[in-house]
Amino acid sequence: MRLLIVEDDDRGGRYLVRGLSESGHIADRAADGQMGLALALEGIYDVLIVDRRLPGLDGIALVTELRKRGIATPVLMLSAIANTPDRVAGLHAGCNDYLAKPYAFAEVLARVEGLARRADKTQGQAVLRTADLTLDTQARRASRAGHPIDLQHREFLLLERLMRRAGQVVTRSMLLEAAWDYDFEPRGNIIDMHMHRLRRKIDHGFEHQLIRTIPGAGYMLDDRETS
Repeated sequence: MRLLIVEDDDRGGRYLVRGLSESGHIADRAADGQMGLALALEGIYDVLIVDRRLPGLDGIALVTELRKRGIATPVLMLSAIANTPDRVAGLHAGCNDYLAKPYAFAEVLARVEGLARRADKTQGQAVLRTADLTLDTQARRASRAGHPIDLQHREFLLLERLMRRAGQVVTRSMLLEAAWDYDFEPRGNIIDMHMHRLRRKIDHGFEHQLIRTIPGAGYMLDDRETS
């Protein structure tokens, strides 16, 4: 998953970025409400983690503005304010979940992953399948025709994005967003290099090639037989 953390506290923000990254996710951070809003409006995130008290634009105003603009990305709000009226205000603003500080990281992770599953366009499936290719996103295992495939971290993220959009063109920009941090500056043909290695692992030795290059556009995971 790609996550955005909007948190002005440096220690708390770094703690979340590190924990979520170590859990296998891509985590970006904004240190104020205005930057958080600008990043969230790009529509590239699976879940937003928003602190309630933010400089410039507070968490409630940020979420309210997102919902006004039709951005439905799930939001977990974190706040030191834990009374019932404030939780209700957060939920009414459009937050999907509300967690009081101090919190345990394990609970943040569980709530974020739960929000992502409920919002997933692929019906919240933890196990994705295209033809004879299977990807278990929770166990982080991949196989084709029953044969295990050893994937590196970025290869797993790239394959997950392709499988969640099977049959559709996935641009290089979309693949970059899926597997690298927001401030990463790509050099050369890094996407194509990673895709070449992924394709070799997925398609080598099989008559039907699942990963297709779409010239001038990107890549597609396609289970249709081609002549």
